[in-house]
Amino acid sequence: MVRRGAATAILALLAGLPFMALAQPAPQPDAPVRFGILPLGGAFESRSDWDPLLAELSRAIARPVSVLSVNSYEALEQAIQRGEVDMAFLSGKMALDAVTQRRMKVVAQVVRHDGLPGYRALLLARKAPPFNSMKSLLAEPERWRLARGERQSLSGFIVPQLQLFLPNHIAMETRFQGEIVGTHQTTALAVANNEADVATNNTADFERFKQRFPAEAERLQVLWESELIPHAQIVVRREYPPELRSRVQAFLVGYGRAKGPRGDAERLVLKSLHDLAGFVAADNSSLQPAAKLAYQLAKQNAMSAQWVNDAARQARLSRIENGYAEQAAVLRDQSP
Repeated sequence: MVRRGAATAILALLAGLPFMALAQPAPQPDAPVRFGILPLGGAFESRSDWDPLLAELSRAIARPVSVLSVNSYEALEQAIQRGEVDMAFLSGKMALDAVTQRRMKVVAQVVRHDGLPGYRALLLARKAPPFNSMKSLLAEPERWRLARGERQSLSGFIVPQLQLFLPNHIAMETRFQGEIVGTHQTTALAVANNEADVATNNTADFERFKQRFPAEAERLQVLWESELIPHAQIVVRREYPPELRSRVQAFLVGYGRAKGPRGDAERLVLKSLHDLAGFVAADNSSLQPAAKLAYQLAKQNAMSAQWVNDAARQARLSRIENGYAEQAAVLRDQSP
């Protein structure tokens, strides 16, 4: 968890053309598949939730699977950049960067029990006044303390910034009295315990929070909901043979679908993983909505930023357009 005061002006999320990393050496056949876990609660909690599924995956692909569980999006992103992750559970923006910059491919997307094709970003506040109304928040954000997700988080940062705050001329990193940056569990607890006044969150994580912290959840209310955000993906390194990626995909798609005791046990594991219903086969094109959201935010940032002249603004917008076009081309690539 990081605490800071007002930060510098928002940096655009698309900094020109995507950087395509050089191919890494092909993994050794007996080397462990290193699985990176997006932090949902604490690192230990996330790891223990995933352990049963990854043990079954190891048996299905006949090779060991090791786990990297971290406390922040940034730590996982850095591990991916260092080439220390072969497969990962990632939300939209991080999955997008892994595919367009780090030579990974989408093999599956999660499905939840509610059947919706996504989830919604939320703003949470305490039920008790004075910091408990949207009107007050938008009128005087500098009086409020914010708890938000990391910049890579769609529901914790990108979507609230894009769909709520910037349209109301509020930059999340500069207008609030102070901020706490952390997981969705951290942000909800911060507001419930009066360490912050408003928190970004999402419908999936808030449902999980209600189950684990019912007393704290009872103090909270939802001030705002976003449009639907696509569910998270499983990505795998391109250097793995297509046959191995296909086996991973087949295992994930079949997990929790069987009848009888084994299927029941698998469904219990899925329920502990963010109340999942399972996985569906997916490819890089499933990241197109995430790419569009990041593009829209970068463009809106560029339009509202201070520039020395109009030519500088137009140059920035041109780089954003080129970057988005490059990303779209990568996401359309269906090569093995």
